[in-house]
Amino acid sequence: MLSLHGAGVGSGIAIGTAYVVQRNTPEIPHYAIDEPEVDKETQRFRLAVDMARRELLKVKRDLPENAPSEVGTFIDAHLMMLDDPLISEMPIKTIRESKHNAEFALKEQADNLINVFEQMEDEYLRSKKTDVQQVVNRIQRELLNTEQANVDEINADADGQIIVTNDLTPADAVLLKQRDIKAFVTNLGGPISHTAILARSLRIPAIVGLHGAIRYIRHGELLIVDGKRGVIIVSPDAQTLAEYDQKQTKIETFRRELEQLRETPSVTLDGEAVSLMANVELPEDINEAQYVAADGVGLYRTEFLFMNRAEPPGEDEQYEVYTHIVETLKQPVTIRTLDIGADKQVDGGHADQHTITNPAMGLRAVRLCLSNPSLFRPQLRAILRASAHGDVQIMIPMISALHEVQQVLNLIAELKQELAEQNISFNKNILVGGMIEVPAAAIAADLFASKLDFLSIGTNDLIQYTLAIDRVNNEVNYLYDPLHPSVLRLIENTIRAADNAGIPVSMCGEMAGDVTYTKLLLGLGLRIFSMDPTNLLEVKRCVCESTAQTLRQAASNILCMTDIEALTKRVELLNQS
Repeated sequence: MLSLHGAGVGSGIAIGTAYVVQRNTPEIPHYAIDEPEVDKETQRFRLAVDMARRELLKVKRDLPENAPSEVGTFIDAHLMMLDDPLISEMPIKTIRESKHNAEFALKEQADNLINVFEQMEDEYLRSKKTDVQQVVNRIQRELLNTEQANVDEINADADGQIIVTNDLTPADAVLLKQRDIKAFVTNLGGPISHTAILARSLRIPAIVGLHGAIRYIRHGELLIVDGKRGVIIVSPDAQTLAEYDQKQTKIETFRRELEQLRETPSVTLDGEAVSLMANVELPEDINEAQYVAADGVGLYRTEFLFMNRAEPPGEDEQYEVYTHIVETLKQPVTIRTLDIGADKQVDGGHADQHTITNPAMGLRAVRLCLSNPSLFRPQLRAILRASAHGDVQIMIPMISALHEVQQVLNLIAELKQELAEQNISFNKNILVGGMIEVPAAAIAADLFASKLDFLSIGTNDLIQYTLAIDRVNNEVNYLYDPLHPSVLRLIENTIRAADNAGIPVSMCGEMAGDVTYTKLLLGLGLRIFSMDPTNLLEVKRCVCESTAQTLRQAASNILCMTDIEALTKRVELLNQS
């Protein structure tokens, strides 16, 4: 029996035999070409890109009618990558200047791109390196004239089994679902890659990012895939198999019970209403938010609009996307303005800028937007215009100084005047809030609360900034602790400041969607949670089983504790009560 660990995505536990699909990255030749061959080599590269594009268009055209709408979006993202000059033109420059063969020129450019993505602070943007590799591999197969290993060619005897492979594209995942595959396991990918997002929407247990560990899995071996814990058990013994059989039954029973809560009001036992909202990444994510009956969107990330393109989206394009979400959902939507910068310059026409040594502390989020009005103004105008179609709020990320807030408010006032003069409709009373994700903002939350209409706590960054650790650095991420007394005090201070100012305060970081912290956060006074829709019903269940008044005293006692180990045990006891 062997245990392997990766990033758990999807849903639940799967037990079945391994169906190993050999889908390795092609070996790339490297050789010099003579000057007379340069034009021929560049033409060969252009033809390969064109053939890769045709393949993707065919995949999109042949998708099953019942395939999730996300799939078309993901394929479109890969098509945009093929049109990006960084992939479609830069290798040609290398061919001409260095006199290398097309395969090596493409590999060299891809390695540079992937290296930039790996330096990024934001998990979503860092995960884009997998998409780059998938697109590049598709072109390489055309250049090398090798057959593509399509998962739709998997034999029928794979039905009911667990696919084990190097990588899967989003379209592959859908085709696997059509074949009644129980789960999939891949070397590549991250927890918020396109394939991972799709696995969750399809409710397929999956583990990605095994980094070579799949070589320990043989075709036909019995596997247990725990999509929640990110654990694969190879050739389990009888006792382990029996334990996971019971877990699987409990999970299915628990899932059916949660389904019954979709239309149940989110109210504590002593009558306090709690708003449970959804974090969404893509326009199609609103389907999942609607399915779990979220109270609206507490965090709409706009970065995806700026991905895989040489130029940032214009005002009209953004307006159409925001309006589509608002009109479809017919509920409150909080749109976070662009949170890129420093480590995230590859997309949106910033690829030529150098990589910052310490990107988390650099020119990003509101800092970048204020320094680049040509990027910020169109987005704010688009959001304002979309506010004419429903309940829209503007949320500014990574605020750390009052002058930043005032600059944003002044710019919004200026744009409102512009729109009014142009007779363009918008909500004149649109609410503007800020994300509290920097310790400076949490400490001075009362000052920010006096300027803004609402606050939202972004725990992911708040924790790593407070504890001075990089949560994606394997050498120090063990120190990432949401229950650190300093973190809890900053959260409590922010909630209290908002309450004193009479404005709403929400939480949209990972803590909001983890039931480990739900009761504690309720005790601290949080009444608006925003999370991945897949976690919403479980959090609702915890809310409905809690008594707010009792939790207040318990949270107050926990805030006074200084020993982290004892504090953690107290939270565990609180969750059992």
